Amino acid sequence: MNRARLVTALAALSLIALASLQMPMAAAAQSDSLPASTVDVGADVGVDTAVVELPARSVEAVRLSGEMTVDGLLNEPAWENAVMLSDFVQRDPIQGAQPTERTEVYVAYDEEAVYIGARLYDAAPDSIVARLGRRDAQLTSDAFMVYLDPYNDGRSGYYFGVNAAGTLYDGVLLNDDWSDSDWDGVWQGRASIDSEGWMVELRIPYSQIRFYQQDRYVWGVNFKREIARKNEVDYIVYTPREESGFVSRFWDLSGVSGITPSRQIELTPYVISKAAFTDQPSGNPFDDGSDYGFDLGADVKMGLTSNLTLNATVNPDFGQVEVDPAVINLSDNETFFPEKRPFFIDGASTFTNFGYGGSNDNWGFNWGNPDFFYSRRIGRAPQGSLPDHEFSDVPDGAKILGAAKLTGQVFGDLNVGTVHAITAQEHADLYDAGSDFRVEVEPATYYGVYRGQKEFNDSRQGLGFIGTVTNRFIDDDRLADQLNSRALVLGGDGWTFLDRDKTWVINGWSGVSHLRANETQMLSLQQSSMHYFQRPDAGHVEVDSSATTMTGWAGRVALNKQRGRVMLNTAVGTISPSFDINDLGFIWRTDVTNGHFGFGYRWPDPTQFTRSANLIGAVFQSLDYDGNSIWRGVWGRGYAQLLNYYDATVFLAYNPQTVNNRRTRGGPLTLNQPGWEIGAFLSSDSRKPLTVGLNGFSYRTENSTNGNVGVNLEWKPVTNASVTLSPSVGWNYENAQWVEAYDDPLATATFGRRYVFANLDQLTVSSSVRLNWTFTPQMSFQLYAQPLISSGDYYDYKELVRPRSYDFMTYGEGGGSAFDEASLTADPDGYGPAPALELPNLDFNFTSLRGTAVMRWEYMPGSILYLVWTQQMSDSIEDGRFRLGPSIDQLRGAPMDNIFMIKLTYWLSR
Repeated sequence: MNRARLVTALAALSLIALASLQMPMAAAAQSDSLPASTVDVGADVGVDTAVVELPARSVEAVRLSGEMTVDGLLNEPAWENAVMLSDFVQRDPIQGAQPTERTEVYVAYDEEAVYIGARLYDAAPDSIVARLGRRDAQLTSDAFMVYLDPYNDGRSGYYFGVNAAGTLYDGVLLNDDWSDSDWDGVWQGRASIDSEGWMVELRIPYSQIRFYQQDRYVWGVNFKREIARKNEVDYIVYTPREESGFVSRFWDLSGVSGITPSRQIELTPYVISKAAFTDQPSGNPFDDGSDYGFDLGADVKMGLTSNLTLNATVNPDFGQVEVDPAVINLSDNETFFPEKRPFFIDGASTFTNFGYGGSNDNWGFNWGNPDFFYSRRIGRAPQGSLPDHEFSDVPDGAKILGAAKLTGQVFGDLNVGTVHAITAQEHADLYDAGSDFRVEVEPATYYGVYRGQKEFNDSRQGLGFIGTVTNRFIDDDRLADQLNSRALVLGGDGWTFLDRDKTWVINGWSGVSHLRANETQMLSLQQSSMHYFQRPDAGHVEVDSSATTMTGWAGRVALNKQRGRVMLNTAVGTISPSFDINDLGFIWRTDVTNGHFGFGYRWPDPTQFTRSANLIGAVFQSLDYDGNSIWRGVWGRGYAQLLNYYDATVFLAYNPQTVNNRRTRGGPLTLNQPGWEIGAFLSSDSRKPLTVGLNGFSYRTENSTNGNVGVNLEWKPVTNASVTLSPSVGWNYENAQWVEAYDDPLATATFGRRYVFANLDQLTVSSSVRLNWTFTPQMSFQLYAQPLISSGDYYDYKELVRPRSYDFMTYGEGGGSAFDEASLTADPDGYGPAPALELPNLDFNFTSLRGTAVMRWEYMPGSILYLVWTQQMSDSIEDGRFRLGPSIDQLRGAPMDNIFMIKLTYWLSR
């Protein structure tokens, strides 16, 4: 079997994810929650037999006259006086049919909260699926959800839910069709099972939702029931699978009056104690292998007005509970890691939805939409380089002195959000030649983000903006040569529907960036992997050694068909060579104009073999600003849900020959060989105690091949525990893996430099292991571990013969060149005048084990105790052979870091 480098496999998997038509934010919103009803081309289930268009209806809420105890038992007198609602209808599996079980819902309220009670009848109560998991855990379980649109704008809101075991779910609704489970409110929900089925009670304080002050209120509302063993989903109003729009279909919640939006102040102080035990080299004056620390801080949440909320934090603890996965990145692109810190996760959709509004689906093929706000830039690891030293003590990240966030609505329906943060100046302690000294490695920095969006004409149009500011207060001239002093970014986005039925929508965005730095840093930035202005055969960019600023622009516009069995999506976008938002955003490449035309057809009706199916195809192309075609191809995918609730996906792509303007890392153009890609995914019925998923893909050209196969096993031995094992193997044979470039005026064919490559033979074996054990809805234990072994063997060193080709001269194989395998010395012309090249030994065998164990106890609503153990161990040697036994032995002897942490938060509210 040919072997492939892991980074290629990961890049290909990212392309598959883009091409699978799952918009990043929509997918993230739905992966950890019970999502809103959305139109998702990869997840249609059920039978479309009797679609019923329900008229607008109203749900009546009654005022409480006594106390309400949230215990999951509808035994309070208030429920006897409430108005009962039972008008549910199936969405799945038989769309539009009557539910198989009766559901009754009641709504009540008082001066502090709205209450939901539900009686969920079941003819077989012993068959109710009640799986207990941590909050927002994606479980196959009977569940009940309530959706609220307090602004009654038909596009945004909240959801709250409880499953039959008592697991809580909550999140926000946005863009009419999407949901985001990252938000966690402080509210109550309980469930109980009896001989007639099960019951649920929810108490949702007004302090957790935003709405305008009025004499009488009309909110949007919807309810959902899931019956797991039947794969049945019932709503009072649902989105037909061939259409779009979820929040805009809600019924009216009326009868609420005489209440006041809360301006409640919430204070959450924390204390944290940490002990770190690490393997340190002998003689390290800064660390003897053990370190103990104690810290405290506080988060504040305050309602400034009825519709504006301020979040602030003092000396925040932004330590993440789960470590980032180990990645072998041999490319010239930065690795993207998702945000995991609570302060930035809360309300993140206000900022991350830039450019996506209006359309419920955004396709992309070899296009990475820039993230104008990538919050992991704040508090990042220090960026400054270190002078020569024997030992060092460098902070893990820049300390965040304080941060504040303001979100809500102003002027009626203008959604706004802003984030401000200040990080401290950081120094590294160094030891060299018997003396200690300090150097600055990160300047004090201000970060600011500004976001606004306004909707018009019943949300048929929308306009928005985003702006970011990064201002570094650089005192050290050495850092001034390495970092931008200021970065400003401004963008605008919007959408418009083209017809009354909201079937066709155009959305788009544009942005401009402006950077300021001294001449040394700006010269380095122009030649960095993000820009490569030094490319010798580029006619549209050139290096300006006197420049102190850089300004660029970007934009994209897309057309999407929102409804019907025929799907269509097309888009065109461009990013100029000098566009750069990486001081506070994330972008993976510039100098590209990209477009695609995609189409498809879906079959929601059952056949002899499937419950639903769809076919999708697309053509796409990317050009650089010189007009070179740097990627193009055709792609197709078929999806089907089988009658036994197995899901199957197959995809195929072909890429003809194109030009590569990045392989030589700022050198001349080369060619991409034509290639074929094929892949498949298969997953079994998630209702079963053992669930199996299989995935694999392979990409081949004439001289290279890479691929990956993986298995995902989830075992649920009891209703409150699960074990997930996900082993995978990635392989790659790369004929032209980058090594280095060497100046040589005799290399006239390649502009005075020799661009050296090698064959790379890499094999990567990895796995992830997860244990989820939930004792009560408030107490849980999670264990995560990721072992990884990756080897890479570099051989047959060669150099590029001529630009705009895939022609290489292998050293020592004719052409008059010579190569010494022992010393890795290459002489391009043997005994000729060209100097010999001393090549680096890049062979590697990397072993890693990362893991965390977390005990979480919410001992009071909003107050949490964490017990955390994090372990990391890794080692790398210059050996390109893959040998499992020796690699395991190597890992056993690798340096080990153990970190133990206790964190206690206490939620106060008034």
